[in-house]
Amino acid sequence: MSLDPQLLEILACPEDKGPLLYFEDEDALYNPRLHRRYAVRDGIPIMLIDEAETVNDAEHDRLLGRADAEGIQPTFTP
Repeated sequence: MSLDPQLLEILACPEDKGPLLYFEDEDALYNPRLHRRYAVRDGIPIMLIDEAETVNDAEHDRLLGRADAEGIQPTFTP
């Protein structure tokens, strides 16, 4: 289930308030500045810092490479 485009326009990381990358097929929102991934469950983004997953450098590189290759844009431009 994909997130509503209007919701994506306002979603920000709860910690640094910056934009996120949305990986629809992985049900995840990713903050590349903090290496933090937020799950999307049943179409609902789980934007709790305590429930976020910190990813390692290899996963960070994979996500950024995928975003670049697929043209995945941040949720908003600061």
